[in-house]
Amino acid sequence: MPMFEAQETWRNFPKVELHVHIDCSLSYRAVRDLSPGTRLADWRNTFIGPTRCEDLVEFLVCVDPAIALMQTKQAVALAVDDMVDQLAADNVRYAELRFAPLLHTREGLAPELVVETALEAMHKAAERDGITCRMILCTLRHYTEAETLLTADLALRYADQGVVAMDLAADENSHPLDAHIAGYAKLRAEGLDVIAHAGEAKGADSVHETLEKLGVSRIGHGVRSIEDPAVVDMLGERGVHLEVCPTSNIQTAVFADFADHSVQALRDAGLSIGINTDGRTVTNTTLSAEYLALERTFGWGREAFRDANLAALAASFAPAEVKDALAREIRTAYSA
Repeated sequence: MPMFEAQETWRNFPKVELHVHIDCSLSYRAVRDLSPGTRLADWRNTFIGPTRCEDLVEFLVCVDPAIALMQTKQAVALAVDDMVDQLAADNVRYAELRFAPLLHTREGLAPELVVETALEAMHKAAERDGITCRMILCTLRHYTEAETLLTADLALRYADQGVVAMDLAADENSHPLDAHIAGYAKLRAEGLDVIAHAGEAKGADSVHETLEKLGVSRIGHGVRSIEDPAVVDMLGERGVHLEVCPTSNIQTAVFADFADHSVQALRDAGLSIGINTDGRTVTNTTLSAEYLALERTFGWGREAFRDANLAALAASFAPAEVKDALAREIRTAYSA
């Protein structure tokens, strides 16, 4: 028998989420506000991805409707506000929200205005909901060097306003790292943190290459690292944190089901791992639901989730005072 029988119980526990995409998380309420007349069935059919996609490419296509909506200041602000609201409802106490600002310039918004709008909405919503949030700007695998450098410049420009890092997302299987090396080198030279997706659509070799060429401190997903013991050793030696998104990995056909997922093996290897949703709408999940699935599949209890949250917090780009206070809160809650 599981210790807890409902995800509502896990919802009561404080959480840290480092890997959640804004454009993958538009709730029905937000979509209806932006597109009046949208019915619940339409939202489900359009914005929630298939339970099982053929691969990551099919999953990424499911994000297009949200990006199409998020082309105005109002839409960007509403999407961010909606994201923070969902996090608060899931009792996430610290979160790093991410999105690719250049995706939201199709109708004339300047990239700077996109970032400023998102930051203003994030800070207002976080203060209202009593949580702490920071923002990560994404460049994309298929972007040119110039586009990645532009995203890096945006991250630097707004580093004192809540932007804490740059990420590299999208289809790692079809696009090499070459166009992104200069942008990452620039940010590292300026002292801004860098992270990247890897080990999702491609195997452990992608994680190795990303660590060597981009110098990241965290890997988004990284779940296929388990395929190469040398890569597992490298992650451990360098203290690289893995942002694991279990349901998303099953949805994108990385694993057949939860029982097949590498998260337990990664934990057994002593790596720093945290649990995340990736996209709350496209993946149709919450952190509380992820916790329940891990409990039922691997027997994870309070100690496992305490460790995962503390590892995520330590790897986060939160201010020291936030880390200290939240670490105390997490230890108390999960040991009670």
